[in-house]
Amino acid sequence: MSRRRQKEKTDKANAEEEASKHTGPTPNEKLPAQTFDEYQCSGIVEIDFPGLCALLEMKDIPTVSTKQPALPTTETEGEETEDSQSQINAAPFWSKPCLKVELENEDPLSAKKLNVSGWKVDEQIARVLQKMLLSLGKLQSLQFWQAGLTDRMVISLMKTISLCSNLRAVTLEGNHLPEQSYHLLLSEDSVLTHLSLRNNQIGDKGAHLIGSALSTTRSANRNLLSLNLAFNSIGDAGAAHIAKGLRLNRALLLLSLSNNQIGDSGAAHLAGILGEFALTHEEVMERRKMLLERMHPSSLMVDSDQPADQILSVARSSSLSVSKGENKGKKKETSKKDEKPASNKENQKSNKKSSDIKTTQSKGGKQGGKEKPLNAQEDKSSSALTEGESVEMVNPLLDQSVQHRDGELILPGNKTLTSLNLAGNRITEKLLPLFLTSLEMQGEGEGLQRLCLQRNHFPPECEYYLKIKEMMTLRDPLEKNSSKQTEEEEKGSY
Repeated sequence: MSRRRQKEKTDKANAEEEASKHTGPTPNEKLPAQTFDEYQCSGIVEIDFPGLCALLEMKDIPTVSTKQPALPTTETEGEETEDSQSQINAAPFWSKPCLKVELENEDPLSAKKLNVSGWKVDEQIARVLQKMLLSLGKLQSLQFWQAGLTDRMVISLMKTISLCSNLRAVTLEGNHLPEQSYHLLLSEDSVLTHLSLRNNQIGDKGAHLIGSALSTTRSANRNLLSLNLAFNSIGDAGAAHIAKGLRLNRALLLLSLSNNQIGDSGAAHLAGILGEFALTHEEVMERRKMLLERMHPSSLMVDSDQPADQILSVARSSSLSVSKGENKGKKKETSKKDEKPASNKENQKSNKKSSDIKTTQSKGGKQGGKEKPLNAQEDKSSSALTEGESVEMVNPLLDQSVQHRDGELILPGNKTLTSLNLAGNRITEKLLPLFLTSLEMQGEGEGLQRLCLQRNHFPPECEYYLKIKEMMTLRDPLEKNSSKQTEEEEKGSY
């Protein structure tokens, strides 16, 4: 009897299995994606990448290599190790395609870093990566080394990166873009905080675009903290453009221009923005426009192309009306239409920069022609506007530390940049006094903490170079901790 029942159960199971082949999936089952656009990414690279490639009918699908997080390296920021230099100098080659994935932990959904190294990315692979990036919620870093990217790919990639929740670091090295689209990665609305663009043949043309992306009188990148432009054939003209971008940028902390072709002329521009400098005509006009818009955000519209005397006339009448008590209670009214709220970090920097500013004039030369000084009433109205508003000010042109001197407006200079790497360039001994003067002008505890000038065109025992090294040793927190530890060891420990 039991054998008979067992046979009936087996026959029933076989019948149901056969029926399911003809009736299709049950309501709870999902049909596999038939097209690339229909595919729903799971967030697991080992599944999604080959799956998407298959839907595009790719013949040779790159393998996926997954590993746990690597141990932190001891490579110092801004300095190129022997291995990295050998990679930089190596001729392009295409190795066996392999997408390297670094996980944050054992969870396959915790992809932290994607790395394409030494194999060519075509349009299909780029399309797969872009679709997959949006599903990787924990992805922080994306690296392409000698991947044959095109301008079109980088432009599309930038649009995708802006939608990724945690992706903040991009490395794009050994990828020459004919149209120099690198600057799009550090545009005003870019969310990236770390960007490496080594060995991309950027040159002076690309440096011009990058400098404008760092800042102009009307826009500035507010998020990028570190930028690596080493090995890019950037000369004096390119360095001047980068320096111009640093005039009004108050976000960038680390900049590497090592192993380029920068001589005294280009380095002079970089040294000049570290100490105080005179505002150009364009910067003065933009400052006046911003001050007037803050006083009357809705009723007063100022054209930056207006003649200076007309703007001055409006400024005088506006400041007089404020001083007479008209619009009382609205002195602190500000325009939030064109101004983004400052972060806590920026607020602290703004408050810090408003005190202890030295009045010594830079020996680096004046940039821009002489401007008609604002009269006493204008200065008074400017002070009234900045009082109580320093928390909201982001643009350095509205810094309350701007001073009048010799018919010009003087800005304290860029004290946000903490590390500048100019090693391996063409700077001579003649330029070093200018760097020393600018560093002294920044004051103790402010500004640059690390300046790399090794392997330039001057002897290591040069007097001014030794002075600069001594000053940097006192400023560098790593050096301070090291010397403090040495002192404690000399005194003896319990």
